[in-house]
Amino acid sequence: MFLGSNIGNFDSTSCQIFLKKIWNQLNHGDYFLIGFDLKKDLAVLMKAYNDSDKLTEKFNLNILNRINNSMQANFNIESFQHFGCYNPILGAMESFLISLKDQEVFIKKISQKFSFTRFEPIHLEYSFKYLESDIYNLANKTGYTVDSIYYDSKKYFANALWRVMKNV
Repeated sequence: MFLGSNIGNFDSTSCQIFLKKIWNQLNHGDYFLIGFDLKKDLAVLMKAYNDSDKLTEKFNLNILNRINNSMQANFNIESFQHFGCYNPILGAMESFLISLKDQEVFIKKISQKFSFTRFEPIHLEYSFKYLESDIYNLANKTGYTVDSIYYDSKKYFANALWRVMKNV
């Protein structure tokens, strides 16, 4: 079982490698339940990554706090702005932190300095979204067949039950 649509954080190649590794550990006829975040209205996606409570922004800026604490860095959190956008070519939401000014950051644990120019982005993540046809294609490419797909009430997310197919 691999739920929570975490598969969306893998690019296509990494996704297929990961799913093949799981396939290698399973037996012919075994089942694998996997969650997918589905493609949906762009306004819904944009609102999720740029929410009014700023939860995603706080989550992403906390990455800099964690680097400060664990790596003895000196990121000034107020000098970065969260930006989430949908990339229709990739079919993925992308999260960035944008430098609001020219600045330098020193990370003591690796003894390295990083310079950022005003408006320079730090790319944090991809979150790939899927169509039903993508789920079937991915299953077929990696040695599975789709047994069932279960959707939430809005068809924003899907849990797919795949079956392992191996030559026996």
